[in-house]
Amino acid sequence: MKNLLKNACKELNLILDDSQIDDFLKYKELLLEWNEKINLTAITNDREIILKHFVDCLTVCKFVDFNNKSFIDVGTGAGFPAIPIKIFCKGSSPTLLDSLNKRINFLKTVGKELNLQNITYVHSRAEDGGQDVNFREKYDFCVSRAVANLSVLAEFDLPFVKVGGYFIALKGPLLDSEIIDAKKAISTLGGEIEKIETIKIPFTDIEHKLVFIKKLRQTPKQYPRKAGKIPKSPIK
Repeated sequence: MKNLLKNACKELNLILDDSQIDDFLKYKELLLEWNEKINLTAITNDREIILKHFVDCLTVCKFVDFNNKSFIDVGTGAGFPAIPIKIFCKGSSPTLLDSLNKRINFLKTVGKELNLQNITYVHSRAEDGGQDVNFREKYDFCVSRAVANLSVLAEFDLPFVKVGGYFIALKGPLLDSEIIDAKKAISTLGGEIEKIETIKIPFTDIEHKLVFIKKLRQTPKQYPRKAGKIPKSPIK
């Protein structure tokens, strides 16, 4: 598994040292251990965890150096993509936000066991966090992976990003229709799609997309709307 992780990252021109590889393997064991108690992942095969979770999350590091930057992972779940980014970019300052406290407790255990510094853990819904002055427009980057349709995700995530920063969505291959539906929402919330990168996950047939949305203007105060409204009636 060590060689698989190291070689897959090398294919992406990302070089892991031995301590980082050890951290990923510890993370994998904690994920599997806690997954027996709470639902964290449907993927439980070692090889698939490494490629479909860890390496997939690290693809964003091909394009962004998160060191000395603040970022928030909205709807982080089992820590994807924030924990892999943090392991690779030790100098980053992530905030991990999730609506389920059991998952936050898992993430705190991972942070402690891996001795990861400068992590903030937030038990909150995205809609509430986005209206909180402690988090609103405070981050260089906001990242989310496979959380929701892009138009919904934009309203969850863009309020956290400071003007000049980026919201980065890690999406699957069925992005084209989502982009069409999301353009109005992204613009309304103060953003603009800057680029989309297609990434092949090494040693798999999987292609994913990274959507880079730049924050050009402050998000209007009425966004994000209250819980439940966003998925039911996305901005159009």
